[in-house]
Amino acid sequence: MTEHVAQHHSDCLFCKIATGKIPSKLVYQDDELYAFHDIHPSAPVHFLIIPRIHVPSMALLNEEHAALMGRMMVLLPKLALQEGCNPYPAGGFRVVINTGAEGAQDVHHLHIHVMGGPRPWLRG
Repeated sequence: MTEHVAQHHSDCLFCKIATGKIPSKLVYQDDELYAFHDIHPSAPVHFLIIPRIHVPSMALLNEEHAALMGRMMVLLPKLALQEGCNPYPAGGFRVVINTGAEGAQDVHHLHIHVMGGPRPWLRG
């Protein structure tokens, strides 16, 4: 495990959500991943997928995270459909990973925004 990755960080909002210390509207969970609805949605469907381990940013990923990121990317289309996005190609969804201050990352725990549903909706 690298110096930037820990099981949980006591001050991290998303670590607290993933461990149940802060309530959330659950979308999905397993031993490695946790998905929940955004509290300020930018689209009719807007949820986040996070790893349960504390990875502060996409900028700090390395080879040991490849399988975890792959699982997140394979899972998110299934969850998008489950949560109400219409099927591809007429439907679809948007995936956003904010990274660092200039990338508009507000919570320093890697997270993927999944947004979709009937348009128009705000770009998040």
